[in-house]
Amino acid sequence: MSGWGKNNPDQAPKKYWSLDEAKGKLETYCAYQERSQWEVRRKLYEKGIKGDDAEELIAEMIGTDFLNEERFARAFARGKFRLKHWGRLRITRELKMRDISPRLIQYGLSEIDPEEYYDTLLTQTEKKWDKTLEKDLFKKRYKVIQYLMSRGFEQDLVQEAVSGLQ
Repeated sequence: MSGWGKNNPDQAPKKYWSLDEAKGKLETYCAYQERSQWEVRRKLYEKGIKGDDAEELIAEMIGTDFLNEERFARAFARGKFRLKHWGRLRITRELKMRDISPRLIQYGLSEIDPEEYYDTLLTQTEKKWDKTLEKDLFKKRYKVIQYLMSRGFEQDLVQEAVSGLQ
């Protein structure tokens, strides 16, 4: 969780929530954008609500449909692909970090159209190729491949996209 206050002893501690206050604040927090249970649990921990109280609030949020992990996984995958141009591997890694089940990760990844995915990979490859100033073709190719793989694109697709440029 957040350890910011540990390094700033002069900083006043964060304001903790009461249980009644937490319900309203969580509804606002979840209505603003899709959240995972992990994110909500983390927020509650930061605000001093732990254990059974936190689990009860999360169960209530699920019951009122403020929290829905499938909806979160789909929105997350769609958003990170379209806005940040992440590949499937990076999206999968980030969803696993948020304790999303493998089945729900697959649902999320199904939001990505394969043709749009490959077109995005080609676009990102061309942009990075043009921006890389390396004179040695081998080093330039290596840098572009490393960049695309760090964005979460699969190695075989990256190799295919880079070889298409040369």
